[in-house]
Amino acid sequence: MQTMNVTGLVQGVAIPASFSSLKRMDSLPACLQAPSGGFLRLSSAKKVGNVRMARSSGVRNMSPEIAEMEPASKGSQLLVPRQKYCESIYKTVRRETSTVMIGNVAVGSEHPIRVQTMTTTDTKDIAASVDQVMRIADKGCDIVRITVQGRKEADACYEIKNTLVKKGYNIPLVADIHFAPAIALKVAECFDKIRINPGNFADRRAQFEILEYTEDDYQQELEHIEKVFTPLVEKCKKYGRAIRIGTNHGSLSDRIMSYYGDSPRGMVESAFEYARIARKLDFHNFLFSMKASNPVVMVQAYRLLVAEMYVQGWNYPLHLGVTEAGEGEDGRMKSAIGIGALLQDGLGDTIRVSLTEAPEYEIDPCTRLANLGMKASAEQRGVDAFEDNHRRYFDFQRRTGTLPAQKEGDTVDYRGVLHRDGSVLMSVSLEQLKNPEALYRALSTKLIIGMPYKDLATVDTIFMRELPPVEDKGARLAVKRLIDISVGVLTPLSEQLAKPLPNAMVLLTLKEATESLDKVPAGTRYAVTLRGDESYEELDILKSLDATMLLVYLPEDEQRSSRVHASRRLFEYLESNCINFPVIHHLNFPAGTLRDDLVIKSGSEAGALLVDGLGDGLMLEAADQDFEFLRTTSFGMLQGCRMRNTKTEYVSCPSCGRTLFDLQEISAEIREKTSHLPGVSIAIMGCIVNGPGEMADADFGYVGGAPDKIDLYVGKDVVKRGIPMSTATEALIQLIKDNGRWVEPEVVEA
Repeated sequence: MQTMNVTGLVQGVAIPASFSSLKRMDSLPACLQAPSGGFLRLSSAKKVGNVRMARSSGVRNMSPEIAEMEPASKGSQLLVPRQKYCESIYKTVRRETSTVMIGNVAVGSEHPIRVQTMTTTDTKDIAASVDQVMRIADKGCDIVRITVQGRKEADACYEIKNTLVKKGYNIPLVADIHFAPAIALKVAECFDKIRINPGNFADRRAQFEILEYTEDDYQQELEHIEKVFTPLVEKCKKYGRAIRIGTNHGSLSDRIMSYYGDSPRGMVESAFEYARIARKLDFHNFLFSMKASNPVVMVQAYRLLVAEMYVQGWNYPLHLGVTEAGEGEDGRMKSAIGIGALLQDGLGDTIRVSLTEAPEYEIDPCTRLANLGMKASAEQRGVDAFEDNHRRYFDFQRRTGTLPAQKEGDTVDYRGVLHRDGSVLMSVSLEQLKNPEALYRALSTKLIIGMPYKDLATVDTIFMRELPPVEDKGARLAVKRLIDISVGVLTPLSEQLAKPLPNAMVLLTLKEATESLDKVPAGTRYAVTLRGDESYEELDILKSLDATMLLVYLPEDEQRSSRVHASRRLFEYLESNCINFPVIHHLNFPAGTLRDDLVIKSGSEAGALLVDGLGDGLMLEAADQDFEFLRTTSFGMLQGCRMRNTKTEYVSCPSCGRTLFDLQEISAEIREKTSHLPGVSIAIMGCIVNGPGEMADADFGYVGGAPDKIDLYVGKDVVKRGIPMSTATEALIQLIKDNGRWVEPEVVEA
């Protein structure tokens, strides 16, 4: 098979789809980088710029399969593999996997999506651990994980297992192992699955050092991993146990990060080192996970993993989860975005929603997500096949619509009706206009002597299905004051024609845009609402329009198309035709929709698109839901998709037996005192296992270093150790102040 070196590009050459041969691919010159996560094979240990490339021979198991090829960019002679990461991009088809047995529970595509959680008790406290497992099982959980960090905990596991069996509970138990191969061997004799973290099972704790390896050095490291991991594989084969090779973005080894960076690619390669050993030993009762606290990173890592498995011909199941998601609606939203996006593509066989709450509270949102995924794959709603050439599967690149600009003759400022980092639209009723100040507060404006002013998290545009009558001067004045501060007002064409409101924007259906555009008053800004699955002939009207934005709306009772796939098709059409209108995802939930269902469904559908960079904002409607809840949920989704930061970001672990303080209590205390710091990210970690690494996206870290002692971090660097817990929160605040990130909370006008 021909290969390509970095100095000679040969048109039509065969390039393996596997990315396993690359070192620090992210650092390659742009001319050698492929779109949508394509990969090149480099044939020698040469330097490209300042990047040392490792030879593939002897270091990696390269796949002989060749992927379908495509140009690296339009008109390019450079070919790259177009990697498959799911069964279908046009509808939800569950990825076919092998079956992994975890005790008496089968995991894989032939079985329901399994729900799991993790205990928060001290594993040595046998009675408390047993009680918690029983409560979890009674809530409908399928699998429970328990941390096992030492010999005393391993000894307790036998008692926990025996006690549960005596009480009639046969729920499979999973041992969570970090840094302790010997403990994994011991507990494999009693627990049903062993979760190993490839970042620290055989490697030392990451020091975030850049290491240089010769090919021989690297091979010796792989031989060391095999020596350490083989006894566990052999024991699991003997006892019929399962293994989860569970990579965490926050705990990659220095060796992996030196080669691949702190990246999704490094996460996958870290797991594959262990998978190759298991396969070499003819052990296949294992599954993968690729967890990160950032849903964007998490989605990319799982896609890369599956793409590589397709190339290798592997079909192992997936455990899905967003780690350190946090608590409340924020934690549920982050999980819905990451897990839901993958479920929409038919990926995922067992899931956990990691919340900084009691583990039994994880089961409900986890079950809702699992049911949503099962429903989507059973119904297989979607759209007809289309060319999907512009979406970035493996790396985030946002499609940004052209924001409104001022035009000659404008009497108000339209530039604020959408936000460059993602917009929030809200539906406002005539009833709300009866109390303007309450409405202004609900829209999150600042109030000065009763007059509204825009703030960081103010709603960008309101949608009014009905306009106030012309004679209702008070209501019209309330709306005018919003327009005056550049809050957009959007209303149906019929309302604007019947009750003209100066400077309001008109919402047209696609049919109205085709047949009734002449009815729109001259100079009026307008938006177009459409489904996304219209024929291309119908969509062609968009080429001749000057719309301010598009709203994509599919009714909740839609039986034909799915929101995710119809929207992907629409975005492909827009990109192919160089149509740059901003696109707003519009979801309208029926009466009776529960809050958790709204969060999970909107995160799974709109979030699945935003996490791919597809969309410029959203509008959530639910007639019987609290207005404040809808607004905060909308902004929470934008922040969870790494778009618009309007509040403090928290990376908060869900707690386990390793946790050195009461995470729920401390998290609540820190949130209460720091929630007014938008743009600041704070990690609250119960122990050091994933602490520094999972704080990759955090500005400051509060980490349990020892019982009743806290270590404080700036980024990944520890700056203060052993702070008494009684003063640690104030020390964190002082650290934020010392780094110039503190502002005093505003006094809210009564």
